[in-house]
Amino acid sequence: MTFEEYLISKRIDGAAFQAKEPALWNEWSALFEQISPASFTSQKLYLINPIRRKYPLRVEAPQTPKPTAAKPVMKPKPKIN
Repeated sequence: MTFEEYLISKRIDGAAFQAKEPALWNEWSALFEQISPASFTSQKLYLINPIRRKYPLRVEAPQTPKPTAAKPVMKPKPKIN
């Protein structure tokens, strides 16, 4: 997994992050290359959310499916003694 893929998985816009904070991006990228993604996440756990809020990844919302016909309502059968 590359650092860019990791940022996408964390819903962070990597291009905007790199453009606005290149020093921090380079530092994180170098560290990410040295350790596993899980270790990186545990080390930067409380720093990832503020970055995610600053540089959210814009994902197109999936189109809503067309409404289907309503199912018929089942009526309870009367009990015969």
